[in-house]
Amino acid sequence: MAIAAIVIFVAAYVLLMTEKVHRTKVALGGAALMLLLHITDAEKAFFDLHTGIEWNVIFLLFGMMVIVSVLRQTGVFEYVAIWAAKRSRGRPYLLMVLLVLLTAFASALLDNVTTVLLIAPVTFLVCDRLGLRSAPYIMAEVFASNIGGAATLVGDPPNIIIASPANADLEFNDFLVHMAPIIVVLLAVYCVLCRVLFRSAFTFDPEKAQSVLALNEREAITEPALLVKALVVLAVVVAAFVLHPWLHYDPAVVALLGAGLLLLITSVTTEQALEEVEWPTLLFFAGLFIMVGGLVETGVIGDISEYTAEQTEGKLPLATMVLLFGSGVLSAIVDNIPYVTSMSPIVGDLAASHGADGEVLWWALALGADLGGNATAIGASANVVALGIAARQGHPISFWEFTKYGLVVTAVTLSLCAPYLWWRYL
Repeated sequence: MAIAAIVIFVAAYVLLMTEKVHRTKVALGGAALMLLLHITDAEKAFFDLHTGIEWNVIFLLFGMMVIVSVLRQTGVFEYVAIWAAKRSRGRPYLLMVLLVLLTAFASALLDNVTTVLLIAPVTFLVCDRLGLRSAPYIMAEVFASNIGGAATLVGDPPNIIIASPANADLEFNDFLVHMAPIIVVLLAVYCVLCRVLFRSAFTFDPEKAQSVLALNEREAITEPALLVKALVVLAVVVAAFVLHPWLHYDPAVVALLGAGLLLLITSVTTEQALEEVEWPTLLFFAGLFIMVGGLVETGVIGDISEYTAEQTEGKLPLATMVLLFGSGVLSAIVDNIPYVTSMSPIVGDLAASHGADGEVLWWALALGADLGGNATAIGASANVVALGIAARQGHPISFWEFTKYGLVVTAVTLSLCAPYLWWRYL
């Protein structure tokens, strides 16, 4: 069964890379084969916490897509797009830095998928206004969201898993103390890296820049009353995300409550609210979770994790570096949520065997899993969502175009994390 699961997953991955078949078809087809061959079953695929569909992710995405759909009707995205263009004075590189920092900061408070859902519409609008190609800006923001999300407990799902009482039992402030310092450094380096990676995209058009500078962003708001209601609900949702360690409401529950409340207090119809829901993306995630669940169920991921742990047992510096880079590689291939879930018990045993010094292993796991997601187009949830939005807007980003840049960003950021962990903990 393990061999069959590997063959199905590798075949699906190859199809995703070639882009000859739509990714949603590939994911659902792979999931169907997993079920057909009894590698997994309905109970494990739909109801199991470790090997099934991550319904928390699906419903978080759905709820936030509904909220974004309502916000779009107010003109607020046009407002922010004009504001960003004016603050950067139409200069492409300055605009990218502004959007990157805005995305990274938001991702530290929200989850990175929610941030991408909010910032992507703004990006398409501002790029259209300035005559810029949107793909480099979308990719730059996705990379920034995965970097910024690593800074806090609520910024990336793997951090929440690691921080749970069953694993490292960490608090919100633990991540600020241990993760935020290196993330600030990574963001500074990344902003410089963007200047090199996306240099061909920085074509300045003085006429279009002047036309944008002449606009009044306030005129973009078409539904002020609706905007106030939507922003109040969004603020409550964001506050609930940040206060998750104390309120104990899962982000998916918060997003669904926020979406329901927004529809209840406004005149937006259900049809209008569902217009912006990325159904193909949600189905892609469902299929991908089932395929990865098959690898978990057959013990493939667990065997890799245990083998790695055995090879490094008793050697804390080696274990730290293997965890950092190994997690980066594996998180680029499979979703980092099931990976971290299966790896956490092993890291917990390793960390306990080294006493207080073993805490570094949790930070190595978090950094590797969070930053490794930037390497490929399916390495993190935010990547998949962004590519889905880009395709829907008529600006598709190919698997290889994303991965070409993502591999460089991942290599640079992980390489900078290695001396940080060594200097601070080892």
